[in-house]
Amino acid sequence: MSVPDVATAAVPLARVVRGGLVESVHLGHLVVLAPDGSVRLALGDPSVTIWARSALKPLQAVAMLRNGLDVDRALLALVCASHNGEGGHLAVVRTLLSLAGLGPDDLRNTPDWPLDAEAAFQWRADGHGTAPIAQNCSGKHAGMLATCAENGWPLDYLEPAHPLQAVVRTTIEDLTGDVIEHATVDGCGAPLFSTTLTGLARAFGAVASASDGPEARVARAMAGHPWHVAGTGRDATRFMEAVPGLVAKDGADGIYAAGLPDGSCVAFKVLDGSARPRPAVLAAALASAGVDPALVEAVGLTPVLGHGVPVGEVVAAF
Repeated sequence: MSVPDVATAAVPLARVVRGGLVESVHLGHLVVLAPDGSVRLALGDPSVTIWARSALKPLQAVAMLRNGLDVDRALLALVCASHNGEGGHLAVVRTLLSLAGLGPDDLRNTPDWPLDAEAAFQWRADGHGTAPIAQNCSGKHAGMLATCAENGWPLDYLEPAHPLQAVVRTTIEDLTGDVIEHATVDGCGAPLFSTTLTGLARAFGAVASASDGPEARVARAMAGHPWHVAGTGRDATRFMEAVPGLVAKDGADGIYAAGLPDGSCVAFKVLDGSARPRPAVLAAALASAGVDPALVEAVGLTPVLGHGVPVGEVVAAF
């Protein structure tokens, strides 16, 4: 079996500068699209096929809304989230499950600790071990369960042939314009479908610029409740707080996608899977998309520390 090589045509996206010398370089692929879909900036190969990981969550949420899920605001933001596992996040997950007549024991995602270190410490201090509700994808899984309950579908929603996953697949193809060529299992246990980098950007532009329908509901929920999408100190939350109407979602292994209300959009993949360069790269990409650089400068700043003191920073290579 031949395996597509994402490394082909990758270029520098960010440099790590320490004491005036370049210490590391993060390669990858990036695309910025204008509102009319034309390419404003392309680095590497934007047609590369990727696993978008948790950046697919807003698209999965659109699929759920199209098929009977009826939540908005913070509840819908949690469906789109890779949350920290803070108390406020888990309370909303419990509410979402309760509205569907379900509870935390119905969740089928991978048990884990809360993503945030302080939240994980408190969770353990309260006597808990790893649990599905504490894992950062529990909002998405609660939304999937609620959608199944609304349709009378079986609750074994992780099965690839489940009706829910069929409509998720169709929705991803609709929003990205891609034909899905690969499928696997994400870290949380849910089916994961491939996209191209350009298709992922295109989908975020469609969601962020929608005036009505499920796409607009997702955009309003994420932009209006950015803390619920990630959490305290997280760059996805901070970017959406900084830029009115921005819809932004990170994903594991170096993925980020974002859309603006005018339809401009961004997606990139850091080749080595590192999260370190993502804020600097997203800030530069949003500037290329027309965002005032002053709005995102502070969020994009990632200092390089020496003995706890900044001695350099991660800088975008474009």
